[in-house]
Amino acid sequence: MPTPHEEIADYLRRARAAADPRRAGLPADGRVRRVPGLRREEVALLAGVSTDYYTRLEQGRRIVPSVQVLDAIVRALDLDEAGRTHLHDLVAAVGRPRPRARTTVQRVRPGLHQLLESLHTQPAMILGRRTDVLAANRMARALFADFPRMAPRERSYARWMLLADEARDLFLDWELQARNAVEALRLDAGKTPDDPETQQLVGELSLASPEFRRWWSEHQVHQRSHGTKRLRHPVVGELAVDFETLTLPGDAEQTLYVYTAAAGSPSQQSLDLLASWAHPTSGLASGSDGPRRTTTG
Repeated sequence: MPTPHEEIADYLRRARAAADPRRAGLPADGRVRRVPGLRREEVALLAGVSTDYYTRLEQGRRIVPSVQVLDAIVRALDLDEAGRTHLHDLVAAVGRPRPRARTTVQRVRPGLHQLLESLHTQPAMILGRRTDVLAANRMARALFADFPRMAPRERSYARWMLLADEARDLFLDWELQARNAVEALRLDAGKTPDDPETQQLVGELSLASPEFRRWWSEHQVHQRSHGTKRLRHPVVGELAVDFETLTLPGDAEQTLYVYTAAAGSPSQQSLDLLASWAHPTSGLASGSDGPRRTTTG
């Protein structure tokens, strides 16, 4: 695994290459740009640091920038909130003692399980560290996959997206959704770079998925706060669902995802049909545990 300093250097180099010089507000100097993005001296100028200092950061030297310098670099590179969080996480890991393997199990409060199951027509899930699916209501199991029936090590949403054949078949925009999952895992990994379970998952996906290797090497991060997923469901056909997220009070490592569709839309009608099939009180229900779907991976 790369050291924290190497991770900082890699992220800065890639962020600089992706920066748009036109948005930086720099005066034209007449020089031809042979590579995309900003030059090192331009980032240094915009951030108010010396070119030598910034260059050493990109070289992975053992220096620890202050919060003020980091925020100045964030502005210079025009990073979004996910990028800012990731860069600060990487720097916070510098010099941090290597922790022992985590032994705590992520658990969802009983009241939250009740909340999920009270949503009869809205799919809902709770994700934790490493994009692990900690809980999923009947509708989410019917719409996506029966995560609770999977072996614990297989319940990572990112792992399912990359390795399960059914995920590729289910999502009309699989490449976009899978890439977002990888970038969300990248963001999470920056918070605990020495977590052995994260390292194991990254190693497994690197060996099994060429897409994961490519996207992980690009070192992009993504905060999934809201969005839309387009699906071709084997029971109800094509539909689009919007999702919103809520970080749960009392446990910042758990995030609630709720999926809805516009009232009166064909997608809402599809969700209603799926609910009639999945809900145990419906004559169309497939069983007390809802629809069961096989997974591969």
